[in-house]
Amino acid sequence: MNILEKGKETLFSVFPIIIIVLVLGCTVAPLGSSMIIDFLIGSLLLILGLTLFLLGVDLGILPIGEAVGAALVKKRNLALLLGVSFITGFIVTAAEPDVQVLANQISTVSSSVNQTHLVLMISAGIGLFVMLGLLRSAISLPLNFVLLISYVAVFALAYFTPPEFLAVAFDSGGATTGPMTVPFIMALGVGVAAVRGKDNESFGLTGIASVGPIMAVLLYGIISSGNSQEVSATVVATEQVLQNTSAFFHLIPEVLVEVTKALLPLVVLFFIFQITLVKMPPHKVAQMVKGLIYSFIGLVLFLMGVKGGFMPAGTKLGELLGELNMNTQGFNVYSLLLVGVGAILGAVVVCAEPAVWVLTDQVEQVSGGTVKRKMLLSALSMGVAFSIALSMVRVIVGFSIWWYIIPGYALALGLTFFCPKMFTAIAFDSGGVASGPMTSTFILAFTLGVSAACGGNPITDAFGVIALVAMIPLIAIQLVGIIYRKKINNLGDSL
Repeated sequence: MNILEKGKETLFSVFPIIIIVLVLGCTVAPLGSSMIIDFLIGSLLLILGLTLFLLGVDLGILPIGEAVGAALVKKRNLALLLGVSFITGFIVTAAEPDVQVLANQISTVSSSVNQTHLVLMISAGIGLFVMLGLLRSAISLPLNFVLLISYVAVFALAYFTPPEFLAVAFDSGGATTGPMTVPFIMALGVGVAAVRGKDNESFGLTGIASVGPIMAVLLYGIISSGNSQEVSATVVATEQVLQNTSAFFHLIPEVLVEVTKALLPLVVLFFIFQITLVKMPPHKVAQMVKGLIYSFIGLVLFLMGVKGGFMPAGTKLGELLGELNMNTQGFNVYSLLLVGVGAILGAVVVCAEPAVWVLTDQVEQVSGGTVKRKMLLSALSMGVAFSIALSMVRVIVGFSIWWYIIPGYALALGLTFFCPKMFTAIAFDSGGVASGPMTSTFILAFTLGVSAACGGNPITDAFGVIALVAMIPLIAIQLVGIIYRKKINNLGDSL
């Protein structure tokens, strides 16, 4: 895929957010000309950066992922397969842009969270569960059995975790399976499944991997419980979030260091693989190097756009709309406005994510055209719109995240016993796909701003929005799978 096609995908992903911000920022929640200009510059950098980054992933990361997966299986050494899968999962996740953004947002609102420690825990969680996913494929364990056991363990840990870490943990499951991690994990799974002659087992690996960050952050919360009193009840000085948004160039040294730290271990790992395992021809190595350069430049531009204009505008917009709500009594017309804006953001964001279009095309192909892309997109759009609207209600009213993650995951896991296996695997893979860069950057920043203005505790009230977005596809796609099975059965009865 060339750079123009990638650019169109990214532009389509970001453009609806730009329109919504401009409409609201020039009417009910005036942002001011300076912040709007910063937002537009940040959006441009984000579009350009994500385009280059995704192109780099296609050129440099996917090929080596598939090659490593295939080469490991051919070695017929299970210990080597599992060990390398842990290391690659850990290193690739540490380079994930969504992980860096999420960890930064969490550490901004909670003084008890160390950003570096959090990234390391999340990366270890992904590494362990990528290893578990490949072990499942190697010994042919049923996917629903592995998912059920994993989520039982998650909810057992959640019972002992301080409430400040609960929503953050479930958010991390959706945010960390982003544009860097998902392609590499899927490529690794495809390589393993292709050598074993079981292509259908390439689905489900991302779904299993996304459990790892949840469990890791819950454990981090238990370990850090002695410091839980340090968690701030309100957002730290707003100026810290909205720091000098015009000075994009001042962000360059900080972002260069951040991206170098994230990508350097990945570069080293790839060249170790090249020397010891895959031994690609020179032209393939040159392509991989080119892809890594694209990824580096793209990630720098992406983070500059996010930090310099995109997230500050989202936070400020949320604050202004939240202040309108706080200036009136009870659940009022401005509360309805917040809920409505949340629903609109959810509906357009999920349909704008390029990975969602890939997913819906995949489901249409798997179902032989019985399940239409339009129907699936409609189901996801309505589901995510409802989830973000519900997040706005949760911020305003302040009810616990338990009220939706328990019934939501219970329903999702229950459906695994009635849904075709392929659709279950695709559904759990899609949780991380639906909660892409737009959710992890703008929507979370917007929710944090609303929470700050409403006088709530952002760490417990605002976080959780990504978790809801990631949970909806688990239910929606499995329901589509059950409908598909009924259609096939009815077709068979009529013949």
